[in-house]
Amino acid sequence: MRSRGSSNRLPNSGGFGFHSRISALVLSMFATMATIYVAARMWQDAESRVYLIQQLHTTTALGNSAISVDNKLKVEACREQEHKLSALEMDLSAARQEGFVSKERPENDSTRSKKRLLAVIGIITTFGRKKNRDAIRKAWMGSGAALRKLEEKGIVVRFVIGRSANRRDSLDREIDNEHRQTDDFIVLNQVEAPEESSNKIKFFFVHAVESWDAEFYVKVNDDVYVNIDTLGATLSAHSDKPRVYMGCMKSGQVFSEPTQKWYEPDWWKFGDAKSYFRHASGEIYALSRALAQFISINRSILRIYAHDDVSAGSWFIGLDVKHVDERKFCCSPSSTG
Repeated sequence: MRSRGSSNRLPNSGGFGFHSRISALVLSMFATMATIYVAARMWQDAESRVYLIQQLHTTTALGNSAISVDNKLKVEACREQEHKLSALEMDLSAARQEGFVSKERPENDSTRSKKRLLAVIGIITTFGRKKNRDAIRKAWMGSGAALRKLEEKGIVVRFVIGRSANRRDSLDREIDNEHRQTDDFIVLNQVEAPEESSNKIKFFFVHAVESWDAEFYVKVNDDVYVNIDTLGATLSAHSDKPRVYMGCMKSGQVFSEPTQKWYEPDWWKFGDAKSYFRHASGEIYALSRALAQFISINRSILRIYAHDDVSAGSWFIGLDVKHVDERKFCCSPSSTG
């Protein structure tokens, strides 16, 4: 009985061990499958992350090519403007280093917040013309307190001159001494020479528009008498127009022979008829603020010709400019207005 009973228990214990081995095998299989599944998912996720990173790098390298066409154009426009701004900043820095733009604050910078001036008048003069300058101071420009009073009325007047080719020579010293006494010069870092007259006029407008905020900027020769009241009234009548080029408008023959007084080396650019385009006579003319600013911004690429009045007229060809043929500006070298 015992042996039978004992034999009866043996199969039972053996069966329990067999089932335990099956369960362990099943669990092992499930664990292996789970491990493989998790590893596969992790591998898939890793591949996805690598793919996304590659796409991000590709998109960045292509300049955000995934954005819309409109946005792409906006981005390109912004980049172009950034490049232009950087170029302008470099030009401005170079101009300051060359002395074309003052490194100091403009002498009347405080007036920027005040009422805008009506006009800045530059009287173009040169070495050896002190008698003319004294006559102008006495006749219509004034000096000292009278000059400051004129500025309070909205009109700034200055003589404009360059520097001698032999810097700091007696010519420069004479101008410096006169300027210390009168304080009524714009001394440009520009060589004072007849062949540089167009550049001189250009840099006068650059200096004036960067130093004073005015409705108009006027160029006058130092042998012209100006009636300030008449000039002021004439300018005021056109202050509502945005781009005004005012003067005694003329045209005329382009001289192609070097022996002729008004010889133009670039005569062939004016066509077979050899006739100048319409432009203001050089004795006196006025530019509105927008045109003076245009000259200042584009000074490095503006073409100049042998004569400053022709050069000034050429700068506005192709622009939406109001040419005002003001007959009061038509004068002999003696008076206007």
